[in-house]
Amino acid sequence: MSLPYLIMALVTLQRLGELVIASSNTRHLRAQGAVEIGRNHYPVMVALHALWLVALWLSVGGRPVSLPLLGIFILLQALRIWVLATLGRRWTTRIIVLPGAPLVTEGPFRFLRHPNYCVVVGEIAVLPLVFGLTGTAVLFSALNAAMLWVRIGAEGKVLYGEPDERPAAEV
Repeated sequence: MSLPYLIMALVTLQRLGELVIASSNTRHLRAQGAVEIGRNHYPVMVALHALWLVALWLSVGGRPVSLPLLGIFILLQALRIWVLATLGRRWTTRIIVLPGAPLVTEGPFRFLRHPNYCVVVGEIAVLPLVFGLTGTAVLFSALNAAMLWVRIGAEGKVLYGEPDERPAAEV
């Protein structure tokens, strides 16, 4: 297996493993009375991430690998693990809110409100660049920015009591 396909296999396995963890955590939180916010945009987000992976799988064959950019991507994975470890059973891929539970303020949340989204922004841009796929990086970064605008707006409203000043859209 060539290095580009090995990298893609590892990233895909990581994402599939995270979906298993997220599903387990979602069931756990719902059993405690948690509610989901922004359910309508979730399938769009999943499709966006799946299409990103498919686009990469279809494009990486025979491409050179930038080792410095791969190093940055690996660093992003370490940050991702830090976020997931900090959130523990509260981490999901959905917006699941446990009424009365305090916001997490440890780990990377001491520095940023949405450290996981910062990691995802980096991943979506950097992994295609590892293979020299600038167009893929730009396209999916733009689509991800639109998705995060909706998602962070929904989270901000419920977690931080921020007003939703966006035009009438699904939150």
